[in-house]
Amino acid sequence: MLDTLSHHEALVYVMVMMSAVDKAMSEQELERIGTLSRFLPVFEDFDDERLVDVARDCSAQLSGPEGLDIVLEIIREALPARLYDTAYALAVELAAADLAIRSEEIRLLQMLRDRLGLDKLTCAAIERGAMARFRR
Repeated sequence: MLDTLSHHEALVYVMVMMSAVDKAMSEQELERIGTLSRFLPVFEDFDDERLVDVARDCSAQLSGPEGLDIVLEIIREALPARLYDTAYALAVELAAADLAIRSEEIRLLQMLRDRLGLDKLTCAAIERGAMARFRR
């Protein structure tokens, strides 16, 4: 197993995991990962040059045996509890980026919510906020 990730790396893992869950990482999703990692205050001290390497590390972990469970556990261990809802919000943001949320993405959101121990009301509020942001 990898050494403990920084919270930045764990949040990138969340976004890559969500983007890859449907086996098709869209250009919109990849652009959104880059944009969010450059824009959001939680990534303030993150070295943007490392984004591709961190994404590759996550992809390698996901492709291994029990990859999804291992990555979810790595994320939970690396994040402070105060960033659990941030991680969920980033996952929702990536799921909504291509304007079509698939069943695999919904299932992964449920797994992330359960692994991080987030309550349904918090998750519903985050999801509703994403719907409002992406509405046409």
